[in-house]
Amino acid sequence: MTDETASSEAIIQNILMVDDTPENLYSLEAILEAPGRNLIKANSGPEALKALLKNDISLVLLDVQMPGMDGFEVAEIMRSNPKTKNVPIVFVTAINKDQKYVFKGYQTGAVDYLFKPLDPVILASKIDFFLSLDMQRRELERKIREAQAHRAAYEREKTTKVSAIQIPPPSDKR
Repeated sequence: MTDETASSEAIIQNILMVDDTPENLYSLEAILEAPGRNLIKANSGPEALKALLKNDISLVLLDVQMPGMDGFEVAEIMRSNPKTKNVPIVFVTAINKDQKYVFKGYQTGAVDYLFKPLDPVILASKIDFFLSLDMQRRELERKIREAQAHRAAYEREKTTKVSAIQIPPPSDKR
C-alpha cells in the first residue's frame, strides 16, 4: 500500500442528506451506506446549515421542497459562505419536474438534479463519482500543502546558508 492509498483510505467522507420526510432519509441511508462514509441527516434547511458549519461535508443531497426554508434557499446560503461554497449539491425532488425549477436548481449551484422515485443504481453511481472527485480534491490539497512546506523549508535553509557565509572585507592593497 502506498502513502497515497493510505491517506485516501483514512479519510471518512461526510454526506449530508437533507429532507423533511424521515422515510426519505432512511431510504437514502439504505442506498448510500458504505465503508468510509458518514451519513449525516438533517430534517430542515436551518438544521442542514448548522451541520454544514459543524462538519467537513463532501456532498449534499438536498430536497427541494421543505417547509420554511426550501432547498434553493439552502443552496444560495451555502454558495455565499466560503466554507460551503464549493460543496457539491445534488437536488432531489418528487414534485418540481418543471424545467424552470430544474434551471433554478442549477443556477443556485447544483451539480445534479434528481427526481423521486430514485433509481438506487443510478444514485449510487452518481454519488460514487462525486465522492471520487472529492477524494481527488483532498489529495491535491494535501500535495499542495506538502509542496508549500517543502518550499518553506528550502527557503529557510537557503537563508540560513547565505547568512552563514563570511565575506572578507576588501583589502586596501593598492
